[in-house]
Amino acid sequence: MKRIGLILIMALLATAGISAQDSSYGEESYIQLALLLDTSNSMDGLINQVKSQLWKIVSQTARERRNGKRPILQVALYEYGNDSLSILNGYVREVVPFTTDLDRISQALFELTTNGGSEFCGKVISTAVKDLAWDGRDDTLRLLFIAGNEPFDQGPTNYNRAIEGAVRKDITVNTIFCGDYDEGRYTHWEAGAHMGGGIYVNINSDFAYSHIPAPQDRRIEELNRKLNHTYLGYGYEGEAKMARQEAQDANAQSLGIGSLMERAQVKSSSSYSNSEWDLVDAYAEDEEILADMAPAELPPALQGMDEEEQEAYIKELREERRLIQEEIAQLGAERELYIAEQRALTEEGEVSALDKAVIEGIRKSAEAKGFHLE
Repeated sequence: MKRIGLILIMALLATAGISAQDSSYGEESYIQLALLLDTSNSMDGLINQVKSQLWKIVSQTARERRNGKRPILQVALYEYGNDSLSILNGYVREVVPFTTDLDRISQALFELTTNGGSEFCGKVISTAVKDLAWDGRDDTLRLLFIAGNEPFDQGPTNYNRAIEGAVRKDITVNTIFCGDYDEGRYTHWEAGAHMGGGIYVNINSDFAYSHIPAPQDRRIEELNRKLNHTYLGYGYEGEAKMARQEAQDANAQSLGIGSLMERAQVKSSSSYSNSEWDLVDAYAEDEEILADMAPAELPPALQGMDEEEQEAYIKELREERRLIQEEIAQLGAERELYIAEQRALTEEGEVSALDKAVIEGIRKSAEAKGFHLE
């Protein structure tokens, strides 16, 4: 009878469009954010903005709460309009599917190159809607942001039908036109956002924020280096993932100290979790992980220790990390206030850049879904 009951429950879940995996998630909320970027020749500035502003976008998104809890953020990345891509796929490529691994997104952004120009907005929207693993629960926030500078109605895929497919899945479509506001309206970017229930914004894709030194910068940079030493790469990719973490620090810093500061703030938040390769995060999720781990998978620092010593070492690192993260978070909040005050003295605070567009779109949709800023 129990087996028959289980089969009936599974059937009812399937009928409702809910998988057995969905039902196991409990009360966790998700924000799914898909970025669709034009990588044609004229879009180098756009790519640089995304690279430099990714961590600010994530940092602001991490402030959203539902029922007092932080949602899990998943980010996906597509590129389109690059003639180096396959014509058979409409010059569209899934760069990274939905992931919580933010370093993977950062690495992928720094590997993007621009070339050519056959920008089919309808095609990339349709592909992302169909191919990404969109979560089906009612309380999940599903957001799609498409950025580019060519007419929205180009290509073989009708953008109206593509957006209709998104709306059916409760995916909000936001459009970011890289150019004049009225030109974006005339070339259907505004219509796409209106139909998709999102916002239409125009930006100057070549804009770059000027650096404003803050009193907290040096200490945050020092703490960020210390924070990296609290990670324990395990498994066969652990050391490579630790190296990637430091590489993304270097990539952020190459775009200016501001980008590194934003990244450090994200690393001090619960949005930056690396349980797939970091044993400190993995142990926090499952204290039985050491019992199931082969000796060869252990980090070098733990090899030769018994399990009690290993646990003590991990707990010591976790506490050290907590203290570092708390100080970064405090300094980051002070720095943010200082930068805002300095920008208010200039006209730069009124500039429309990609980070403002994405954050505005997220907040508007998040509020409608019952999320609230911390």
